[in-house]
Amino acid sequence: MPPFDENKEKKIILSAYSDLLRSCRSNTTVAERKQIRKAFEMAADAHKEMRRKSGEPYILHPLAVAKIVSKELGLGTTSIIAALLHDVVEDTDISLKDLEMEFGKTVAKIVDGLTKISEFSEQTVSKQAENFKKMLLTMADDVRVVLIKIADRLHNMRTLGSMAKEKQLKICSETSYVYAPLAHRLGLFNIKSELEDLSLKYTQPEIYKDIEMKLADSKKARDRFIRYVTDPVKKQLDQMGFSYQIKARMKSVYSIRQKIIKQNISFDQVYDIFAIRIILDAPIDTEKADCLRVYSLITDLYTPNPKRTRDWITVPKSNGYESIHTTVMTPKGRWVEVQIRSKRMDEVAEKGLAAHWKYKDTGAAAADRAFEDWLNKVRQVLEDPSPNALEFIDDFKTNLFAHDIFVFTPKGDLITMPQGTTALDFAFEIHTQIGMKCIGAKINHKLVPLSHVLHTGDQVEILTSNIQEPSYDWLNFVKTHRAKSNIKNFLKEKAQELSTRGHEKLLAILRQLKVEMDEHLLLFLQNRLGTTTTLEFYQKLSEGQITPEDIKKSIKQRGKNKKEISTKATENFEAFINSNKGVNDDLLVLDDTISRLEYRLASCCHPIPGDNIFGFIGTDYIEVHRVNCDHAPSLLAKFGYKVVKSKWGSSQEILFLVGIRVEGIDEIGIIQGITKVVTSDFKINMRSMKIFSHDGTFDGTIFLYAKDTSIINQIIRKLMQVKGVHHAERVDAEEM
Repeated sequence: MPPFDENKEKKIILSAYSDLLRSCRSNTTVAERKQIRKAFEMAADAHKEMRRKSGEPYILHPLAVAKIVSKELGLGTTSIIAALLHDVVEDTDISLKDLEMEFGKTVAKIVDGLTKISEFSEQTVSKQAENFKKMLLTMADDVRVVLIKIADRLHNMRTLGSMAKEKQLKICSETSYVYAPLAHRLGLFNIKSELEDLSLKYTQPEIYKDIEMKLADSKKARDRFIRYVTDPVKKQLDQMGFSYQIKARMKSVYSIRQKIIKQNISFDQVYDIFAIRIILDAPIDTEKADCLRVYSLITDLYTPNPKRTRDWITVPKSNGYESIHTTVMTPKGRWVEVQIRSKRMDEVAEKGLAAHWKYKDTGAAAADRAFEDWLNKVRQVLEDPSPNALEFIDDFKTNLFAHDIFVFTPKGDLITMPQGTTALDFAFEIHTQIGMKCIGAKINHKLVPLSHVLHTGDQVEILTSNIQEPSYDWLNFVKTHRAKSNIKNFLKEKAQELSTRGHEKLLAILRQLKVEMDEHLLLFLQNRLGTTTTLEFYQKLSEGQITPEDIKKSIKQRGKNKKEISTKATENFEAFINSNKGVNDDLLVLDDTISRLEYRLASCCHPIPGDNIFGFIGTDYIEVHRVNCDHAPSLLAKFGYKVVKSKWGSSQEILFLVGIRVEGIDEIGIIQGITKVVTSDFKINMRSMKIFSHDGTFDGTIFLYAKDTSIINQIIRKLMQVKGVHHAERVDAEEM
């Protein structure tokens, strides 16, 4: 983008500032707007020499973030000021003390939480993970830190087109792995959907454009059907005297894509592309009863699917979301989802936490309690002193981004747990000591083991014993941070106790042998007796797994044949990559030059030439993944510093194993038609074919060797022309 002239830049900046003021005018006083102006002037001056990758003045970014904070999140003056200043400490000479003097401690603390960590004691620790952990530590005191960070990420995603491709992939991976789930947990449904859509747009642009085009093509037919369904509903609501609004909520492009993959269906088979939302203008004291009356009206007009009805008004989601959802069958034989909620519930669903604060003291106790419970779980995770940032991120995702289940105590108390948790997790949720002494559980009055996975509606009774204590295998199946943390702390204390005993036992044995204790001897015994750490060695000695006789034999052997123990330094593989730039290679290209390196094609996604790929640096090789690999977001988000830009070179001599799934009507000669396409038309060798026939239909998978994606796409198109074949697609890696 060419640079702007000075006058044009000033007009654009002032226009953006005016837009910000308009977005917050109704919610701010004259004095507050003066503070916002002061923050704008400080940020504009601090960033005056800076530009974004697009070439535009940098100040437009904090102005855009502040507008999102004000207009889309509905936050107040303090948040707007913090958003305007969120980059000044990191990128300019302004200090936190300067901010505190001008705008107070709260603004300074929020900006501090948004400022990235610049130095690290451990080079191997992921910077992304450390920065995220720091941000969440501040969130424990003030949730506005995370809300502003999500607004910052949203604007970065909206302007991602000016970034280099590898930077786009890294930012999209962080977004889909952490920020979209976090936005969802904070009740920011619209922002979560936009973040996911933008991630898909840049990681898989062809798929995104294809779905977007199909949505546009089907819009007129969709609008006609919505009118057909809603006209009878409007007539009944008017007769009942309700004040209401009816909207059609479109499913996001990302959600449609996920449904196509998960259910292995085509776009035309996604029946819930939209949902009809009925929003009642009802007072808080009657909103639940009014929503239930409208639900009754809907189910009188259309037949409901009992398996697809959810009441999140009686039991709200942990992010405060409240609504009744039901899926009904229309006279035209099509399913449609109907959502029923009040105006207050809709605002909470749209603006999440900000709206939750607005209605905090209005009597919506259930939703308020659900969110506070979740925030308390956040604080629990943050209280863990563990320095491992990557483990922290995994724990945070497992415990705080998972869907909820609702289970009951024997007395009928309702407990909310993350999906996938076990009876042992439940025991720790009730009380730490109950978890430590847990020996089993009764689920719905039936005896089950500790590892039994819980489901919504289960009634759980925990069985305990005073002689029970945690063991290492418990860590293999517990899911919640609370359970893991307590088990690890117990095992750590026990290991320390055993280690002390083992150390004393070793000293006693050495005294008998009249041998001096030193580090070289300890390292020798540790390696000789098959232990990897000193702690493990002492534990095994204390528990009798290593005997005094083992020690004596080892020392005797050492005396006969002394060997120098050394640890071979691991080669710096990253330096190896840089030193090999410029050497010709026929497959993998790194950093825009061709290098001959040892590489492996990842077994999780089976990339082939033509696929968009990246390289992940291992210990002594590069692992090549598809950009849309299921593991890509995790790898890129956690280990961005190990990812290298990659592309395919010429690969005429190389063939890759690929699977193609076919489905259709089981007609005579169908197998012959399929094999003819592969072996005769394309002259390609098949490794195997599995075809299953049932009730007049068939489905199966062909495994064949091909050199790139263009050939596979041609084969799929040709297979679709075979009489009887209704669907053909490349299979996911897990199925190969």
